[in-house]
Amino acid sequence: MTDTVLPEHAIGFILVALCWGFTNPFIKNGSKGLESIQRDSWLSQAAAEYWYLFTRWQYVVPLVLNLCGSVVYYHTLGKADLSLAVPITNSLTFIFTTVAGILLGESIGSSRSWLGMALVVAGVGLCVQSKASS
Repeated sequence: MTDTVLPEHAIGFILVALCWGFTNPFIKNGSKGLESIQRDSWLSQAAAEYWYLFTRWQYVVPLVLNLCGSVVYYHTLGKADLSLAVPITNSLTFIFTTVAGILLGESIGSSRSWLGMALVVAGVGLCVQSKASS
């Protein structure tokens, strides 16, 4: 691992958060109707559920994009500081999931949610800044 923070590492982690965060609500929407599938045995139930999911482009396309984010994460982890990887990707994934949910018409709650997201962004910025200056 390297002790320096390069801009491409932060950009890679932000890209991962975008891939993971923006696809989460779409994966959720793409799986609607899954709960209505009923089969007699657990094996036929599992097979029917997998068939249902993997024949719906609304599920498969966001899933593939989400997995692409995982590939970028794995690639970037090999070159960057782990103490930056987790806070950047996990916290920003939450924010991007919220933004994508809003774009799909979901409610995020009160103004405290917006304050919390602003604090998360500020915290990630401080984390990156402290690593960059050390």
